[in-house]
Amino acid sequence: MKTDHEIRAEGMRLLMKGLGEVNAERFIALMNREKFDYTLWRQQQWQGETVHSLAEQARELRRLSQN
Repeated sequence: MKTDHEIRAEGMRLLMKGLGEVNAERFIALMNREKFDYTLWRQQQWQGETVHSLAEQARELRRLSQN
């Protein structure tokens, strides 16, 4: 299991790789400003969706990305 320090370091590395240093810092500032409950968001994220509907959405996104 990774330590908290390792997870933070890897998260920062991935953020900077994906967003660049400036936008990674902007993202962190945005997250710190907002009252964001990640656990609640995850619980509500797929409400009303079925495995079938999510699979359909995934197929559509894949189709669009191949065009």
